[in-house]
Amino acid sequence: MSRHGRVLVAMSGGVDSSVAAGLLHEAGYDVVGVTMKTWDYETSLGGSGVSRATSGCCSLDDMNDARAVAVRLGASHTVVDIRAEFGDWVIDRFQADYLAGRTPNPCVLCNTHIKWAALLKRADALGCEHIATGHYARVREHGGRHVVSRGLDAAKDQSYVLWGVAQDHLARTLFPLGGLEKTEIRRLAAEMGFDHVADKKDSYEICFVPNDDYRGFLARRAPAVADLAGGPFVHSETGEVVGRHDGYPFYTVGQRKLGIALGEPAYVVRIEPETNTVVVGPRSALAERTLTASGVVWGKWAGIDGEARLGGRIRHRDPGAPAVVRQLGDDALEAVFETPRTAVAPGQAAVFYDGDDVVAGGWIDRPARAQPEASPEFVALPTL
Repeated sequence: MSRHGRVLVAMSGGVDSSVAAGLLHEAGYDVVGVTMKTWDYETSLGGSGVSRATSGCCSLDDMNDARAVAVRLGASHTVVDIRAEFGDWVIDRFQADYLAGRTPNPCVLCNTHIKWAALLKRADALGCEHIATGHYARVREHGGRHVVSRGLDAAKDQSYVLWGVAQDHLARTLFPLGGLEKTEIRRLAAEMGFDHVADKKDSYEICFVPNDDYRGFLARRAPAVADLAGGPFVHSETGEVVGRHDGYPFYTVGQRKLGIALGEPAYVVRIEPETNTVVVGPRSALAERTLTASGVVWGKWAGIDGEARLGGRIRHRDPGAPAVVRQLGDDALEAVFETPRTAVAPGQAAVFYDGDDVVAGGWIDRPARAQPEASPEFVALPTL
């Protein structure tokens, strides 16, 4: 009989999730390991020149590494095929966002709509009270709400990608690594006998995009994007056509090295899919103070009455900056930053903090100076 009950641990085969499972086992939980097969190898890798064995995270080798950790712990391990749910929501939305001129964030989508629901469904089937992952974040109950906070290791903190996890899902979630630093994780892996993962490199790729080559991925999934080549690069200040691009889906706000000369470095300022136009300009043209976000999920607070001064992040590696945030209805907000932010990209997430605690997050619709554009249609949530 375990001291703390059963916990379903998401095991990717990396050092983080392996140590998370080991820590929970040492704490007296009955650990059940699960590795989720989220994408179809042949569809994603076909024509990419990348083999299964070298395809980044979630490969067959990773699954075997996860199983080896579970065996050492004396825990059961299973691979769960969620390719249909993952593809219908995450991959289709990834493609749709680029075709809508937006910059997608598939990790948030996966956490919000796929991973937690899939884990909890399997946890219920296996009699597990909790689920756990190797994210560098913390969760606690405060004032009747479940609050996600930054992980202790600032360089590895993953609270940004967890803003969309629902309150009832957080209530059953454990983050064993939240109070640890990466160097300690690797030391613990060696001490636990997980030599095959202790020095394993972290994967920073999108799991279903081989070699992080999203252009090649899009070209294989949507061959019609080739017909968009030759659209205009338009200068943000003069309106002059200053070059021709490879197709607007292949560009993101803030991107440089565009192969055009403006007399100074050129950056993508805005994307206009309706006219196949990529607006470019100097770095100064990327500066924005105001953004709006929709699809907002509230964390530490259930909403904002009036205005609140919070720390705001506009991308995963963003250190954040102070902003005044105002609620616009149940699931929308407006944020005005004290100083201009660079490359506020529609489709990315804006996440707002009270100290280390996540207050709210949502999808950036547009910065104030950008032209209004319709958000892509969201496909229906999968039934898990």
